[in-house]
Amino acid sequence: MKSVFAFVLLATALVACRGAAPAFSSSRTSRNPTMQPTKYATVAVDGVNLFYREAGPPDAPALVLLHGFPSSSRMFDSLIPLLADRYHLIAPDYPGFGQSDAPDPARFAYTFDHLASVVDRFLEGLGIAKYALYVQDYGGPVGFRIALAHPERVQAIVVQNAVANEEGLGPLWEPRREFWRDRAAHEAELRRSFFSFETTRARHLGTSPHPELYDPDTWTDEFAFLSRPEQAQIQSDLFYDYQSNVASYPRWQAYLRSQRPPLLVLWGQYDPSFAVAGAWAYRHELPDAPVHVLEAGHFALDEACADIAALVREFLDARLPR
Repeated sequence: MKSVFAFVLLATALVACRGAAPAFSSSRTSRNPTMQPTKYATVAVDGVNLFYREAGPPDAPALVLLHGFPSSSRMFDSLIPLLADRYHLIAPDYPGFGQSDAPDPARFAYTFDHLASVVDRFLEGLGIAKYALYVQDYGGPVGFRIALAHPERVQAIVVQNAVANEEGLGPLWEPRREFWRDRAAHEAELRRSFFSFETTRARHLGTSPHPELYDPDTWTDEFAFLSRPEQAQIQSDLFYDYQSNVASYPRWQAYLRSQRPPLLVLWGQYDPSFAVAGAWAYRHELPDAPVHVLEAGHFALDEACADIAALVREFLDARLPR
């Protein structure tokens, strides 16, 4: 019976993800007792109000969803309903992102070490002692730091377009390295290109042959977020610190070799920034890790949410204790 429900749930979601008419009337769907509502809450962590989405039974295996740049926990809106029948889902917005507080960068260090520390204490505050991680883009650096700090807590990792090897950094990264080498000389140009509307749109579309499947509200909303007065400094500080992630790749790789966490790799092949080689590079450390290259872009949930949900369910069902 559970497998039949899962098939119906995923089939319904596939229609919704593709933008077609829903298979059921809205009134019937809203009365479906098996659908788990998403809850929206805020909790203070070290004086910063952290917003998060939460769904699923609290006693189910926990899956922590860590978003990328310049998104927020909103990027998981299409995925959460497809997994909430079997998992306890927690998706926070980092400080400076989404609905969370954006402290002044003069008094709050926007580094990946700091973001990971805040998310770590957030999970401890919620009493989440064991969990799987779903990491995308910036979620990779945040998630790997948490995994290194608490390997006993991390039961599995789902990687979706998040790099842990130099092989995953495509040609776009050379001018970004110039910024790291000389911030003062290159910051103005970085801000003009990195935070522009055109670049924000391209992060989603990449080279996808199916642009009609992408909701333009996604990058319009993200560009509005990046246009907030404080964001230029916040995001410049954080991206300058991205070089610390590249320097950490050997430590993350050593963690994978020594701890051997169950690992699922999902990769949108039309990503303009992270090369597909970055997906296969995880096999250097974990040769048996399943790797799926998807017909999608950097934000693969834009185009392949039902496919991803099916792969995640299959992977976690076989590996997480119920």
